Amino acid sequence: MAHIIVVGNEKGGSGKSTTCMHVATALARMGFAVGMLDLDLRQKTSGRYVENRRAWMAQAGIELPSPEYRELPEVDEASLTPGENAFDQRLTSAVAEMDPVKDFIIIDCPGSHTRLSQVAHSLADTLITPMNDSFVDFDLLARIDPESGKVKGPSIYAEMVWGARQLRAQAGLKPIDWIVLRNRLGAQQMHNKKKVGAALEDLSRRIGFRVAPGFSERVIFRELFPRGLTLLDLKDSGVEQLNMSNIAARQELRDLVTALRLPGVTAQF
Repeated sequence: MAHIIVVGNEKGGSGKSTTCMHVATALARMGFAVGMLDLDLRQKTSGRYVENRRAWMAQAGIELPSPEYRELPEVDEASLTPGENAFDQRLTSAVAEMDPVKDFIIIDCPGSHTRLSQVAHSLADTLITPMNDSFVDFDLLARIDPESGKVKGPSIYAEMVWGARQLRAQAGLKPIDWIVLRNRLGAQQMHNKKKVGAALEDLSRRIGFRVAPGFSERVIFRELFPRGLTLLDLKDSGVEQLNMSNIAARQELRDLVTALRLPGVTAQF
């Protein structure tokens, strides 16, 4: 059975698709068979990323290790049983098709609450929740007292993850390994960084997730998307000498893959 990695939260602009593509490419470069689904049926940022990659490879005449991206299959609503949801069937069918032939399936969720996202969370063996390192994004996880900085209680998203955990427990499945990824960690604003970090550590003990450092804010990520490339493809794309920023970014990716603790994976790339 494939190990399912879901990348989700309910805020846009946190780096979900960048995280998806880089983790997927890292796993593909390590020789794993990787499938990818994008549940944002309107924007399809991850889907566009893979399309850009295919187009660039065709133009450059080279082949790069890549995830296999698939669209959700259409279903005949007449074939659904009473009470069965068409979106549920589309997602479970896509996962069932890839499950026997993939080592990992990576699912990119939209930056909003949808039925598809809710179902995907219940399928997750590993859940990655990227967030920008600020209290604006912290609100995604919990409500906080503005004076004391103390956590007052979980947010709607955290409650949704709790619901997904309960569904898995009822089905006899192993618990979700939930990782909150601190993206756009800046060198400045050290006081705010420490306050966010302390609040995350407090909340992690209360609702059960691990905290991992993600990607810093770098121009390179915006430059790579139109060609569908990742940090790991730079030398293959003609970059002979990596600059210090690129080297640091590759190390961030290596640290992220290590922090995920995926079965059979050591970050050798």
